[in-house]
Amino acid sequence: MIQSMTGYGKSVLQLPTKKISIELKSLNSKNLDLNARMPSMYRAKELELRKLIAKNLVRGKVDFSLYVEITGEDTSSKINKTVVKEYIKQLKDVVDGDTTELLKMAIRLPDAVTTERDDIDEEEWTKISSEINKAITNIIAYRKDEGAILKQDFTNRIATLKHLLEEVITMDPDRIDGVRTRLEKGIADIKEKVDENRFEQELVYYIEKFDITEEKVRLDNHLDYFLKALNSEDSNGKKLGFISQEIGREINTIGSKSNYAPMQKLVVQMKDELEKIKEQLLNVL
Repeated sequence: MIQSMTGYGKSVLQLPTKKISIELKSLNSKNLDLNARMPSMYRAKELELRKLIAKNLVRGKVDFSLYVEITGEDTSSKINKTVVKEYIKQLKDVVDGDTTELLKMAIRLPDAVTTERDDIDEEEWTKISSEINKAITNIIAYRKDEGAILKQDFTNRIATLKHLLEEVITMDPDRIDGVRTRLEKGIADIKEKVDENRFEQELVYYIEKFDITEEKVRLDNHLDYFLKALNSEDSNGKKLGFISQEIGREINTIGSKSNYAPMQKLVVQMKDELEKIKEQLLNVL
């Protein structure tokens, strides 16, 4: 089943003194472009985290966020009382003011608040890792749901291309007859005696030059191959992209060889459908 690269996953963990919120967002990208935001105390786990996300999400522009909200008495920020008192004393020597106002000024000055960096509690990290995996599961589920919508759209557009190809096949005999008629008329307009054998040879040459039998067969095969890849177990947007390029080549060749207005109109419609497929493929994992 194909997956979209657009997705969102979230998980929340409530610990005794803090609430951990984990969010994953992803958009389309040729490769994995991962941006991770987390408190400094968890930075030691960032490489491990990146490997986990890369293994599961594979591609896309991914934003990972880990937020910590302190809900208990535990905090890593402490007021440096000695420094604050000294600041207030110095401020009083400069200006007269209310102690509360001076405290507001002092608390903003350097070293008034210190942050203690704690070592990671491995038991706590095990719980956080479990929630990260839940968020990954959620974003993959979201990607699959989006992928199912894309799959239906691709299936419909390939069906449209097959229908247009059938119309091309149906009108091809009339096109060849038209080529023959135009050549015969051109010869008649010259009003000169023409070697019939030479004329037939030239006629065969031009008809072979405009022949699109191989292109029709290859295009039909490429459309079937696209559907086969679309229904495979793996999501491979790059492979589908390569197949769509081959589809485009055959459509372009049919258009350049057709030399027949009704068929060229069908080719334009086929190109339009294919462009919509290619645009959507940019979002497939």
